Amino acid sequence: MLRIHGSPKSRAVRTLWVAAELGLAYDHNDMLPRSPGTRSTEYLALNGNGRVPTIEDDGFVLYESMAINMYLAKKHNSPLYPKDPRNEALMWQWSLWETDRLDRQLVNYVNHTGALPEAQRDKAVADAAWAEIPPAMTVLNNALSKAKWLAGDDFSVADLNVAGALFRGLSMDLSAWPHVAEWLARCWARPAAQKAKAMREA
Repeated sequence: MLRIHGSPKSRAVRTLWVAAELGLAYDHNDMLPRSPGTRSTEYLALNGNGRVPTIEDDGFVLYESMAINMYLAKKHNSPLYPKDPRNEALMWQWSLWETDRLDRQLVNYVNHTGALPEAQRDKAVADAAWAEIPPAMTVLNNALSKAKWLAGDDFSVADLNVAGALFRGLSMDLSAWPHVAEWLARCWARPAAQKAKAMREA
């Protein structure tokens, strides 16, 4: 049976979202990042990075949420995994692009402008993160001005991976990037996304 390690209040929300899209049954180890469980001998034997999410799938261990989502969609022969090699490549492109251009930057910006207690916020960290966000969002907005989805004519793991990583964007003013705002709202309006979001906000 599939076992998902990681709290929905972490990057594991992306994996919980894809599991809901695929209708998968799973056992959930709801574990926050940097919690004691992530430093346990048992968990470090699965993921030496001590991070979440990690999955165990009938003895197969995999970590990194983007890779997990691609694996699960492909394994279950889901339409979420593009069959056309070009759209598959676009899925890889956008997933890898997001991890480099927006993932850490959005986390740092949101944390240091409001999510963290005021005493822990660092304006320099927030400013450095913001300097990278508008150019990346403009790239994404331009792409979405030409296509409804990121990798072909239908919603796919490309959209799920990037929109999942942009969860914090739901609370930001995205008026400068209207195509991103519309696409992000559309992605998170999906029933499976709403289920993952409810888990995160519980």
